[in-house]
Amino acid sequence: MTLHSFIELAHRHMTTAAHAVHGTAVHAFEKIGPHVVRAAELGRQTMREKPGYAAVALLTVGALFGTTGQGILRGAEYNRLKTEVAAQRDGLENTRREAQREVNALAARLGELQAEANRLNALGERLTRVAQLGDGEFDFDKPIGVGGAGPVRDMPATGLRNGLASLGAQFEHAGGQLSVLEALLFNRELDKNAMPTRYPIADSYITSGFGYRADPFGGGSQLHKGVDFEANTGDPVLAVGDGVVTFSGVRSGYGNVIEVDHGNGYVTRYAHNSRLLGQAGDLVRGGQEIAKAGSTGRSTGAHVHFEVWENGVVVNPLQFLGTAGTVKPAGKG
Repeated sequence: MTLHSFIELAHRHMTTAAHAVHGTAVHAFEKIGPHVVRAAELGRQTMREKPGYAAVALLTVGALFGTTGQGILRGAEYNRLKTEVAAQRDGLENTRREAQREVNALAARLGELQAEANRLNALGERLTRVAQLGDGEFDFDKPIGVGGAGPVRDMPATGLRNGLASLGAQFEHAGGQLSVLEALLFNRELDKNAMPTRYPIADSYITSGFGYRADPFGGGSQLHKGVDFEANTGDPVLAVGDGVVTFSGVRSGYGNVIEVDHGNGYVTRYAHNSRLLGQAGDLVRGGQEIAKAGSTGRSTGAHVHFEVWENGVVVNPLQFLGTAGTVKPAGKG
């Protein structure tokens, strides 16, 4: 092959290669596109004017584009990896935030259960006092002993949530039971406080008991419907239990009288008072002063006449007095 034929063949290949490189460079490498186009034009001009240098130019351009292409490919791979790492980092951050929200929710639920446990402990201690249980029988501050054998494994979040839910249900059930018990004990306490078990005057003694006795005014026998307590005019007369004042005024033979309805069919009467402090409709507590002792009505001297009525029938007060643990006053007569 002659030199002229080789140059012509090289010219054809260079022209084809220049067009191919030009098209690829324009499409794939936008940043160097103008430079590639310029290089192609220069290559064609050189091939026309100086065919001798065409082969060398072709080899040089090929090497240049080979190196540049590899660099571009490496840059593209770096950018792809960089994008993947950024996406993974964003995914990990989202997972961390979701896990933190889960921890915060569990912490809030744990706080609710701790508050409920404190409430139940306080309620238990109060019921212990109301029921007058022995000291140390129910110690709500004493830690509970627990134990167990291995192996130990990680607890999944669902297991922890289920455990907290189960514990919450147990607390709710226990709270309901303790509330019912509290209501029963409260009602029992109300019933006890409403019973006429206290004495109507402090530091006194009985001067006349319940039942038939000689009439102190005209002789003969008379049913004494209550119990008389020694007193001085002006001494405090006390309600013997919780209740409501139903009458405060004068009754024939009784003088100044105050009556208290304690519920459950019990009514108490306090007679011969010098002054009445309670008014009809007043709520009174056991031990509260409701009158001043005196000698009004059919009376031979200052004292407190005390009666107990059960379902409309007068009964002996001594079957109630002192049953609440109060000290029974010394009696005479």
